[in-house]
Amino acid sequence: MSLIRAVFALFLLAFLVGCQNVGEMEKPAPAMLTAEAAGHYCQMIILEHAGPKAQVHLAGFTAPLWFSQVRDGIAYLKSPEQSAKVIVLYVNDMGIAPSWEKPGEDNWIDANDAFYVVGSDAIGGMGTPEIVPFALMEKANEFAAERGGEVLAFKDITAQMVLSPLDFQTDAQGE
Repeated sequence: MSLIRAVFALFLLAFLVGCQNVGEMEKPAPAMLTAEAAGHYCQMIILEHAGPKAQVHLAGFTAPLWFSQVRDGIAYLKSPEQSAKVIVLYVNDMGIAPSWEKPGEDNWIDANDAFYVVGSDAIGGMGTPEIVPFALMEKANEFAAERGGEVLAFKDITAQMVLSPLDFQTDAQGE
């Protein structure tokens, strides 16, 4: 009888541990940006575009969705049509990026933890105004002082900021 109790106890313990993990999704590590990465919307090679990038990890998928611009990654999340379970959005930390043309292959930060410069003169990889992410507020403030715009937390970026028609400025330019 004690063997049956021991097996039952182990089964019960395994069941309870398994139940605690139901509904919880482990946050995957950011993927390394490679030459094979293609933009979700444009299907163009991500590395061929300047400016910061975004990667969205969805439940049930092993590879992330890539975005040529951070603005597009945020727009994907805030779109009313978006219904997939998003685990995490990563963005390039432009405070440590080698350059605007080469924003980095492995300098990813969780989008929720970043500080963003919104409304600067920076133009992203698809030729539209970019929302520029930084891990440190000081770096974001420096960029905004130099290039214009305001510094916002992720939660303060509204759907209207990323989904509204763009107002192109003739003097807007990338770095």
